[in-house]
Amino acid sequence: MKKQAALGVTAHSCSYQYIIQQYAFRHIYKIQRFPQNMPFGIYTNQIRANKILYVLKDLLMTGGSPVKYPIVLVHGIIAHDRPGVIKYWGRIPETLQKTGAKVFFGNTDAWGDIKSNAAILKTSIDKILDETKSEKVNIIAHSKGGLDGRYFIWKYNYGDRIASLTTISTPHHGAELSDLIYRQRFLHSRIAKKALKLFGKLYGDTNPALFKLNYQLTTKYIKIFNGQVLPDSRVYYQSIYSTMKNALDDLLFFHSYRYIKKINGDNDGFVSEYSARWGDNITKIEGRISHAEILDYNMRKISGINIPDIFINIVSGLKERGF
Repeated sequence: MKKQAALGVTAHSCSYQYIIQQYAFRHIYKIQRFPQNMPFGIYTNQIRANKILYVLKDLLMTGGSPVKYPIVLVHGIIAHDRPGVIKYWGRIPETLQKTGAKVFFGNTDAWGDIKSNAAILKTSIDKILDETKSEKVNIIAHSKGGLDGRYFIWKYNYGDRIASLTTISTPHHGAELSDLIYRQRFLHSRIAKKALKLFGKLYGDTNPALFKLNYQLTTKYIKIFNGQVLPDSRVYYQSIYSTMKNALDDLLFFHSYRYIKKINGDNDGFVSEYSARWGDNITKIEGRISHAEILDYNMRKISGINIPDIFINIVSGLKERGF
């Protein structure tokens, strides 16, 4: 059959579901037949059962085959793709790889301005296209990374090489916190700007520009940005976001959530719901998920939601569109 998937049938057919169920029952039954007279034996069996169920869930959600094009993860401010103690993308890369997707990183600067990061992103994606021999890639970008991605596609006319751009919690209409920071006059001094650049260099960035970066996130600048940087008709765009319910949902954003709430309503601690909504394809993740938690950096469920599942759903949707 031409439409057969990895297990021999299409993802939505009854026979596919039947094979999945039989596979689960058969292997879990074998696991339960292992010796249970020792606590270690019980613990080991439970781990094996959980692993099998996890793999089966991935198969069900992705249809048993990977997306057509590689996935490029692009971070926002503060985060970076260098090895370190903190895994800014949490379990997300490994989870997507388990579905068969080829996952790469944009390697942009944590404190780089939009133009500079777009150039870095171009270098990274050119290398990915060359290594994988793929015609296109799918970009999944968090926060400011979404603005970097939009500018990159527009600036370099890469609509023929980018299948999709998924922005997650991106300040498409600016960030109220950046407005507040920009109004602090002491930051406009030459000494402050040099100190900020030095901090960015020590952080590990290639071309940090903290003062310029903050200005580019102001609502004033983004109005200009949106008027110039237009979507490419060849690319599928979608914006996804979440909001906190109150300031206690994530104490990291306790004060910022309250500040933005007074000015522009619901938000995730950094980006307002209004600012995150952009384009024709908009999805809100229901839950109490903050701006940072949606990256799975603490690697645990938030409001009962397994964060990597959000990204599996994104990839599954891209696959359905032929990307």
